[in-house]
Amino acid sequence: MNLGADRVADLAARPLKALTRRDVALALLTVPSADALASLPGIRRGLLAAANPLSALFWSSTEAILQRISDGEATVGDVRTWLEATGTEPNGIIGLHVWDEQSQRSELAAEMHTRLVSHLEEQLAAGAIDPDLLAAADQAACRASIELQERWMTSPLPDGRVPMDVLLDEKDEEFLAEWDAEDAEALAALQVLLDRTGQRPLPRPDLQRASARVREVIAKPGWPGQLLVECSGLRPVDLPADDTALWLGLAAGVACPRGSDSWDEPGEDDDEPREVDSAIAAICAIDHFDWLAVITALAEGGPGTSAAATDLAAYVRDYDPDDDETDAGDDGDDGQDSDGLQLAETDFDDDDLDDDGEFDEIGMEDLFLPVTALWQALGAIDDRDRLTPLGWWGLPEAMRIVWTPSDG
Repeated sequence: MNLGADRVADLAARPLKALTRRDVALALLTVPSADALASLPGIRRGLLAAANPLSALFWSSTEAILQRISDGEATVGDVRTWLEATGTEPNGIIGLHVWDEQSQRSELAAEMHTRLVSHLEEQLAAGAIDPDLLAAADQAACRASIELQERWMTSPLPDGRVPMDVLLDEKDEEFLAEWDAEDAEALAALQVLLDRTGQRPLPRPDLQRASARVREVIAKPGWPGQLLVECSGLRPVDLPADDTALWLGLAAGVACPRGSDSWDEPGEDDDEPREVDSAIAAICAIDHFDWLAVITALAEGGPGTSAAATDLAAYVRDYDPDDDETDAGDDGDDGQDSDGLQLAETDFDDDDLDDDGEFDEIGMEDLFLPVTALWQALGAIDDRDRLTPLGWWGLPEAMRIVWTPSDG
């Protein structure tokens, strides 16, 4: 398909004389790279005739990237760098904001992206941006371009909105909505699991002994009491008097850390990463799929089931929600269980994979190491890392708390 200069103008919705490098670059990406390469001379002649020749460096860099695309050598990052070097394509990452692909942008993001492009075009016309320096990867020019974009993103618009603030707020809302949906899905799958496994009696004497021991552990400085408290978000002086509330609250905190700053290690150097912070970061990297895999294996296995970090990682590796679907008596092939609940996808999260795209079992084991330490402190697993009757009852109940929407 031949891409002429007039077609580029049509795509950009502006006359040939007003076309920017970004307009040309985006148009070239709408056709196969071989066709784009063949179209370059004609587009260049059309712009030259319209007294808008752009620059020799732009044409040479464009030919080079199109050739690399055609040869299968160009990465997404290479193409992104070439686009940004046009001077009016916003950087993919500006501060804390990451632009989605055009087809995935919200109405707000599309508006702000268009506004930023217009601002950059104004700056280009005013001589504040030199695309040739950007194409040559001049460090000072690249730095100045980023600073210019960051200033616009953090400055109020005429209507008072600050682009960075409203975009990050929208992302936060999207994330929370997605997280709530995953909580709801996990809670539904948990309920199906518990309906299938039947009654799990509460061993009250074990609960009383474990709660008394936990209170002693928390009263002492250091590990693992500090981690238990910080995960729960409670202060040692505010622990519930009721044993059941105490145990479940602490167990829920293990699965969903709140990161309380209630107390610090004596003599702790604030410039050094704390062991507690590292442990909480590891636990927070465990997602809904991983927890469902582990709780499913433990609930179905019952007391005595191995719960060492190595075993927990293996449960995640081998977990297939479709097995639950079959066990629940679903005769259909629509990805739903017998109660009509949509089950989780069987694909692993990208964070669960190593550099080769394989399940990272060692990495998953590392994430669960602090979990098993805390479960031992709670009496959910014994000193041989085996599930106790208390853990069989309590760990699924703690997950129910974690995934149940709060009233607030």
